[in-house]
Amino acid sequence: MKNKILSMVLGGAVSLMAMQAMAADKVTLQLKWVTQAQFAGYYVAKDKGFYEEEGLDVEIKPGGPDIAPPQVLAGGGADVIVDWMPSALATREKGVPLVNIAQPFKTSGMMLTCLKETGVKTPEDFKGKTLGVWFFGNEYPFLSWMNHLKIPTDGGAEGVTVLKQGFNVDPLLQKQAACISTMTYNEYWQVIDAGIKPEELITFKYEDEGVATLEDGLYVLEDSLKDDAFKEKMVKFVRASMKGWKYAEENPDEAAEIVLENDATGAQTEQHQKRMMGEVAKLTAGSNGALDEADYQRTVKTLLGGGSDPVITKEPTGAFTHDITSAALK
Repeated sequence: MKNKILSMVLGGAVSLMAMQAMAADKVTLQLKWVTQAQFAGYYVAKDKGFYEEEGLDVEIKPGGPDIAPPQVLAGGGADVIVDWMPSALATREKGVPLVNIAQPFKTSGMMLTCLKETGVKTPEDFKGKTLGVWFFGNEYPFLSWMNHLKIPTDGGAEGVTVLKQGFNVDPLLQKQAACISTMTYNEYWQVIDAGIKPEELITFKYEDEGVATLEDGLYVLEDSLKDDAFKEKMVKFVRASMKGWKYAEENPDEAAEIVLENDATGAQTEQHQKRMMGEVAKLTAGSNGALDEADYQRTVKTLLGGGSDPVITKEPTGAFTHDITSAALK
């Protein structure tokens, strides 16, 4: 009799778990890049059960050099993506109606890292130099900055020669470029780990130069927001994701370990991820997920101020909404 009761209880528990699993709303998140601490908040939210608490079943899809998140979103391969605002606004103007629903990153981590031996001391010294630049949507902040400086990007003594940089630091190490694109939390440290000393380098942070644009926001398609069920799902997703981000800020080493556990490639190292998480925490600090309109306007102004070749040609409308974060923060 006891065994029969136990079997019924266990059977009921399994059935309940199955029903809960079936009832969970599926969400697919497409990351901008590979699994690393840049996206720790999402991995932490999944690992710690924050998504599950909201009734969500979240799939996190890593990105890579041949993956464009807006294209994945437009093609139905994801519900929500991580993208930088310059890319998102340019994509919107080209006809893919991306909408920012949350902004976990408050501060930009982008900078140019230069070898002092090349004679670069100020941005004016970029003239006549070769600079490494990432493309696939990451070139927009750089091109906008050069336009602000009135430095042509087609070479010559008064311009810069743009080297299409791979997602590595080889052009600097091999002295093919005077400066390369780096992030405070990633490539800069790859340069250091390669044996170049900090005192041999000079860095120019976009944030310090007044041309910083918003990075790592969450974007969905505009039409999706017409669906109340989808909006409610995004409210839950953003709430759980920000809980993950704040946990990661407070527990950076644990967050890095969670990222490593989710790295199917095995390419990441513990030292690098822990260091990265410490730097990323500085960028998410101060954000509760809601987009700061002043930061948005600064980004738009920077992108519009591109002279004859601006990143966007007109003031965007409908490019962000506070509806999701307002509901998530209640």
